[in-house]
Amino acid sequence: MQGERPIGAQVLVAGGGPVGMLVAAELAAYGVDTVLLEPRTEVSEQPKATTLHARAVQSLARRGHLPGAPDSSYGPESTSAAFHFAGLPGLTITAPPHEPEPVLKCAQAALERHLETRAREAGAHVLRGHRVTDVVQDGTGVRVTAETPGGPAVFRAAYVVGADGARSTVRARAGIESDTVPATVSALMGTVTLADPGALPKGWHRTPRGWIVAKHDAGGRTHLRTLDCSGPHEDRRRPVTLEELRREVSRIAGRDVAMHSPHWPSRFSDFARLARTFALGRVFLVGDAAHVHFPIGGQGLSTGVLDALNLSWKLAHAVRGTAGDGLLASYDAERRPLARRVIDGTLAQLALMRTGHEADALRTVFTGLLAAESGSGHLSGLISAQDTVLPDHTGAGGPAAGTYLANTVLSTPEGDTDVIRLLRDGRPLLLLLGEKSGRHREAAQGWAGILRTVEVRPTPAVPYEAALLRPDGHLAWVPGDSGLEQVLTAYFGPGAPAS
Repeated sequence: MQGERPIGAQVLVAGGGPVGMLVAAELAAYGVDTVLLEPRTEVSEQPKATTLHARAVQSLARRGHLPGAPDSSYGPESTSAAFHFAGLPGLTITAPPHEPEPVLKCAQAALERHLETRAREAGAHVLRGHRVTDVVQDGTGVRVTAETPGGPAVFRAAYVVGADGARSTVRARAGIESDTVPATVSALMGTVTLADPGALPKGWHRTPRGWIVAKHDAGGRTHLRTLDCSGPHEDRRRPVTLEELRREVSRIAGRDVAMHSPHWPSRFSDFARLARTFALGRVFLVGDAAHVHFPIGGQGLSTGVLDALNLSWKLAHAVRGTAGDGLLASYDAERRPLARRVIDGTLAQLALMRTGHEADALRTVFTGLLAAESGSGHLSGLISAQDTVLPDHTGAGGPAAGTYLANTVLSTPEGDTDVIRLLRDGRPLLLLLGEKSGRHREAAQGWAGILRTVEVRPTPAVPYEAALLRPDGHLAWVPGDSGLEQVLTAYFGPGAPAS
């Protein structure tokens, strides 16, 4: 039988949505032997996430994964995009100069295809029609059982990444517990054809009975979402019929809205889940397997993308044996608080969407706050994640450790380049700026095989004599009270002895 001899891999990824495909693409690009198991035999066309926010867009650009990204530098002017907060218009999200536009609209199915192509081209083994059924880890690896088109099979991997969604088998079988928030609202979604295309204009519609969000596509269909804040579904697993969707839309609208030809009708709620750890032994969780929240604000996909980009380079160094003692532990320490922040933010937005005089007053106040923001305020940062500062787990990174270095033009002896281009190969980047930076090159000599070291003409955009960037774009070190060697050791181990 196929399962009698385990199939080996360095890392096994369970789940082939965009987040799982991104993990596989990243790991394979680092030369890690990667197997991805996905139950679906093909990409689902069901409309799901369509939004990537600024920090996820910027981070994908730095790794060369941004769909349709041009090879040339982005424009020298900052760019802004209109968004919403709890359905209230007026939020502006602004990206710095030389960065991609701050809100990317990309259908989840298209992104999944794009990243699957990247993963396969990088050498990942993507196995569709394979459903993980069990995960058992020991001190040396993880044993994964899966149902495959040829029957049961067993895989053996050094590490497993669970990207298998809200009902994650990896999370359950690994014994990772979660904190949850019970459902308090009921919501429906589906794609239909309206008998009168003008019956529901595009956008957010609020009435005393709830909310309707309508989006029209080029094929004449309308993507609908409804929200009823009076209570959760009695049976959340009951299939949604066309009649139920029509009746709910008509009830909230206060008039009959005729529709036909339904596709992908489903129900959802504000149930929230946060795994109590994103890492247990050799098992890691990313995306919906780690955190689930009400889909207001379009932050779910972006949060999963940032999980994947944070974990992948760390896991690659662990596989290679070049990870410092605390590097893998930093994944949970960095990403879990940020997922908690997203959950709290979506719960706050939902509070603004409820009915009643108190909610009406809150919306009035927040409408004023949105108008007062300049595109880089607290609410903008809450949605875009551009205000993220990661904790310095080394304790020696200096005053800017954990901040994100914005893209900027850099002059090198080989010509002009920028931060995005210099991070494309996935290596940590040591920038040396000015005459005093030579001592930092000498300090980093033991890690020369890991680092990419580049001499750069001093620039106000990088106001340091040297800077160490992580592969995900965050600063790991700038000169301060502690030496570069201490930070490099914490991230990448002791390095090679000087010859």
